[in-house]
Amino acid sequence: MSHKAGFVSLVGKPNAGKSTLMNALVGEKMSIITPKAQTTRHRILGIVNGSDYQIVFSDTPGMIKPNYDLQESMMNFVQGSLIDADLVLLVTDINERYDETEMIERISKADVPVAVLINKIDKSTEEWVNKKIEFWEKVLQPTAIFAISAKLEHNVEAVQQFIMDNLPEHPPYYDKDTLTDKSERFFVSEIIREKVFKLFEKEIPYSAEVIINSFKDEERIVRISAEIIVERDSQKNIIIGKGGTMIKKVGTYARQDIEEFLQKKVFLELFVKVIADWRTKKNYLKRFGYEH
Repeated sequence: MSHKAGFVSLVGKPNAGKSTLMNALVGEKMSIITPKAQTTRHRILGIVNGSDYQIVFSDTPGMIKPNYDLQESMMNFVQGSLIDADLVLLVTDINERYDETEMIERISKADVPVAVLINKIDKSTEEWVNKKIEFWEKVLQPTAIFAISAKLEHNVEAVQQFIMDNLPEHPPYYDKDTLTDKSERFFVSEIIREKVFKLFEKEIPYSAEVIINSFKDEERIVRISAEIIVERDSQKNIIIGKGGTMIKKVGTYARQDIEEFLQKKVFLELFVKVIADWRTKKNYLKRFGYEH
């Protein structure tokens, strides 16, 4: 009996809904979803297994013109995922302006089937959807175009069928019980970072990184110690909050989600540390896992 397996890369601009779609396709909360753009920084693999297939999804950071080293590194993840891909899903927001030229250039070089997914159609009209379909047919001539709502899971099944139809025959790349190539520690740091994104406005989230210093899985409890890294003292004060109120909030919300994720009781200790301009320093980017 033949087996299909392949790498499917989700690409698109920040906030197009790639992570929401990835979670709908994988059926697990793999990527952090927040209303703020540019929350996915690493390439995350989510793996879907069936008896005769294995789909390896990678959700990439949103495509942007890099302004500093962190963004440069993020764009390397995107480039890498286009090179590895057997299939490319370009996720585009129905309300995006037609300024995707850099993205179109990169994707048109991909020598594999490409599907354009016009997302968030629940916030649009049929006429506008048709205009967008025409636009994409003209500029990219993709293998297929789907009008979808990742949030409402509208037309997601059709996308899954497209993937199955275009997946190459290949033995599985990973063990069949593998859901992701990322560790539990990685997801714990992402959960904490998600809470920082949700609780703080403006510049803080983009300057914040979360490092897990210790992760002890004991019989009845998991003990986790983590550091929230920021770039300035003023940001540290905001995250800690008056009398430690805000850091307590981050800890409480994060712990609840981590317990659900690990299916175990969690003791979570959080610290805040200032590393000035870490986003532009190669040695810190390497330490935080952004450099190949």
